[in-house]
Amino acid sequence: MTAHHTDPKDPVAGTPYGAVRGRWERGIAVFRGIPYAAPPYGAHRFRPPVPPEPWDGVRDAGAFGPTAPKPPYSEAFARYLSDPVIPGDDCLNLNVWTPQPGPGARLPVLVFLHGGALTRGSSAVPVYDGHAFARDGVVFVSLNHRLGVEGYGLFPDAPPNPGLHDQLAALRWVHETIAHFGGDPGRVTLCGQSAGAISAGVLLAAPQTQGLIRRAVLQSGPPEAAERDKVRRMVRRMAARLRIPATARAFAAVDRTLLLRTQAEVGRLSSPVLGGPAFGIVVDGDLVPRDPLQALVAGEAARGVDLLMGWTRDEYRLWLVPGGLVDHVDRLGPVAFAGAMARCHASHEVPRGYRALHPDAAPAEIVGQMVTDHLLRRPLHRLAEARPGSSYLYEFAWPSRRPGLGACHGLELGFVFDTGAVPEAALLAGDGAPQRLADAMHGAWVRFATTGDPGWQPWDDTHPVRVLGDGEPHTVSGPRDEALALWAPGTTPRPERTAEPTLAVRRLRRSMAAVRRH
Repeated sequence: MTAHHTDPKDPVAGTPYGAVRGRWERGIAVFRGIPYAAPPYGAHRFRPPVPPEPWDGVRDAGAFGPTAPKPPYSEAFARYLSDPVIPGDDCLNLNVWTPQPGPGARLPVLVFLHGGALTRGSSAVPVYDGHAFARDGVVFVSLNHRLGVEGYGLFPDAPPNPGLHDQLAALRWVHETIAHFGGDPGRVTLCGQSAGAISAGVLLAAPQTQGLIRRAVLQSGPPEAAERDKVRRMVRRMAARLRIPATARAFAAVDRTLLLRTQAEVGRLSSPVLGGPAFGIVVDGDLVPRDPLQALVAGEAARGVDLLMGWTRDEYRLWLVPGGLVDHVDRLGPVAFAGAMARCHASHEVPRGYRALHPDAAPAEIVGQMVTDHLLRRPLHRLAEARPGSSYLYEFAWPSRRPGLGACHGLELGFVFDTGAVPEAALLAGDGAPQRLADAMHGAWVRFATTGDPGWQPWDDTHPVRVLGDGEPHTVSGPRDEALALWAPGTTPRPERTAEPTLAVRRLRRSMAAVRRH
């Protein structure tokens, strides 16, 4: 715990395990590093979370708690993305920003799950500061959970999805405790971006979250479960490099730094654009009883939950621009198209259709939009179709000031959080991000968390999508319908096949991995 000279004016709140003392910052009570589960090591390694040990007295909650073990971003990506590391084993912790601590306020609550491909990221990223939400009357909660092989490895001697179980434990903590911080446990919005949105979608479909979530925001990530063999291959490749059995017991005996380095090396062979082995949430017959998208579309889960969902116009540019991968894909041309078709299980007619729609587009643009439609827009459209009247869709379209990024993956976060002034936001956005756009986006998220209506028309037969960043915010009918119609009617995204990838895909993955090393 951080040393702190007690100030009688500091806010204090109760939790099931003991009292915590936060700080007043610009009129907002902030509590950081509150444990919601015990450190996931020793007997708890690779196991579902257990409650933390209670403490006596008042625990200091003035600083962010330890982040989950994770490898650093490569040099190419570190130029755009901030990812602080805070050492320590007690990494299952959360933070609360509230304008009115103590029972009685009953304010809406927003719980945020960070992105990072389930291998990176944390609640300590400065862009995720919750001050603006609390300033505008929403109790904001962010959390850390286990990542990578610690949270999503698949082993024969350990239960799957411990990182997802961490998130469930945090949600239960919010339900039981948030009233002590001024929040209403009956008005909880679960919000996630990228891998955090995937996690939020899976939790929406989980039977154990019934009554814990009133609304959900899915930013650039659909409800999905990874194909089990895809995750197993990641674990087996790590085990082969480490020369150990692919078991949790063997992995637990490996030096943690070596484990992270090996995970990063093996992970270079995968990418959102071309797939490959990667960590992911798997169907486990318990917390994930079946494919979450199918369960939500069928109405088997999350009945009555309002949804705010969307994407950025140029998602793929964050995946391809760092390190010059976009130019590499453009040079490969036909090989890149073959890789995209294999990744998306698409016939030759699909890329031909995209070329017809965008005759002047380079190969990377066509490949990137195809993969984005396959991974994000198609499943989110399908979910909206199943829940008209309570689903709201958006497209973020403001181009970064950083060369080549466009309206890339993750760029909307500084606007949603209204944190464009922090230096870390400029890593992705560049200088001069428009405050009016932040006012519009942040305001929409606040309205949605408060009332369930972000301020535009819900999904219906006209397919309304709110476009944010292309001039003044405005609503467009079916802006992506023409491209999505190119896919076979009635088909849906399928898990990646377990068969070996084509020679073209293997060649492209190897060449992209080589570029990433620099």
